[in-house]
Amino acid sequence: MKPIRELIKEKPWTGWLLFTLTAIIVFLLGLFASSIVERRSESMMLQQVKPINEWEPRNEVWGENYPREYETYLMTSDTTFFSKYAGNGHIDLLEKYPSMVILWAGYAFSRDYNQARGHYYSVEDVRKTLRTGVPQPATCWTCKSTDVPRLMSEMGVANFYKAKLTDLGAEVLNPIGCQDCHDPKTMNLRITRPALVEAFQRQGKDITKATHQEMRSLVCAQCHVEYYFKGEGKYLTFPWDDGISVEAMEKYYDEIEHVDFVHALSKAPIIKAQHPDWELAQFGIHAQRGVSCADCHMPYKSEGGVKFTSHHVVSPLKNISGSCQVCHRESEETLRQNVYDRQDKVRELLDIVENSLVKAHIEAKIAWDNGAKEEDMKPILKLIRQAQWRWDYVSASIGGAFHAPLECARILGNAIQKSELARNELTKLLIKLNVKLPIQYPDVSTKEKAQKYIGLDMQKLFKEKEEFLKTVVAEWDKKAKKNY
Repeated sequence: MKPIRELIKEKPWTGWLLFTLTAIIVFLLGLFASSIVERRSESMMLQQVKPINEWEPRNEVWGENYPREYETYLMTSDTTFFSKYAGNGHIDLLEKYPSMVILWAGYAFSRDYNQARGHYYSVEDVRKTLRTGVPQPATCWTCKSTDVPRLMSEMGVANFYKAKLTDLGAEVLNPIGCQDCHDPKTMNLRITRPALVEAFQRQGKDITKATHQEMRSLVCAQCHVEYYFKGEGKYLTFPWDDGISVEAMEKYYDEIEHVDFVHALSKAPIIKAQHPDWELAQFGIHAQRGVSCADCHMPYKSEGGVKFTSHHVVSPLKNISGSCQVCHRESEETLRQNVYDRQDKVRELLDIVENSLVKAHIEAKIAWDNGAKEEDMKPILKLIRQAQWRWDYVSASIGGAFHAPLECARILGNAIQKSELARNELTKLLIKLNVKLPIQYPDVSTKEKAQKYIGLDMQKLFKEKEEFLKTVVAEWDKKAKKNY
């Protein structure tokens, strides 16, 4: 048999044939190796140490089967990370932005509003906030605990919502975790909160048809969305029937004449935005290119040859190399600055709206105090409602300034226009009422001054909360020990 070199000299096409065959073999070997790694990962996932009950709420029990995921989940207890505007540690947002106290006058958020910490603290923070010092429905627990799917299964969904928050305190113990997003038998992602499924159904969509990649965002959309408590039964409902834009949701709320609270100063019927993170993200380039929440906030990791999803749910700014640089080739410093540039611009617009709205509420109060009539105030209060809804919609979203900066700027631009229109009408009315202009505004430059101006007795509220923790919460814990 002739050597290969001579054979190729005589018949050059044999060289190309050998090259092609070698490339195919290498490619197939690569696929085979990749398959081995993936199967190994899958086998590691599905080999449970012991079966997990259908509604098992304890994250540590799931952790016995999935230690890598559980260990990274426990990292959500770390509160040391802070970015320019947020992070996962304690930030008193009323201290940072005192205007919020005025904007929420007459509502519990004016008492206490902090930067959300990690999922690990979801139950503890509800117990401690001054906002639960007023009667609240059990609906408030819906997104705070893995005990909720179990309770809904036992009580029925409507009965769960109808209960009082304090009625279920001894049952809601485990913070947000595994049960919220996973089927315990298959570990497939699943929706455990009915409000998202019901919102899809009302739009003619079947959420069971969602792809795995879509589910990596939809499990977050169970909670990180706009919602309200419908009717006397306080039934958790997403206002998506007309669409997920800020205007579509406003139309929905206007048609049912929904009011979260009447403003204590202006008497405007206010809609309080929750945290429309998923909706705003859909207007951003990442979601439009198919990037899921988990891709950036829970990136894949590799350990001991096993690929798994990090359950350290956190801002990608804490892990730029593991999140952003999977796709982007710029330096960490450049990518971080790209985020801050967008957040800076949205923050600038938020400040303008807040300053305008605070003045509008105070001017409306002065108009009422000087004999303004209902028919004169009605169109003005409607403009204030519209402006505040738009401001709150952007302000309350956790990552909107980065997820969809253009949409945020559009919404805030409209908020400025509506707030200033309200102030123009107020100026005309104040002149008609013979009020001396310009208005002398009160000093509300700090949280303490603002809370005092709207009549909050904070010392009394702190004492009441201290007593609540010593008595009511202590009794919850005592009962809980008997159950476990």
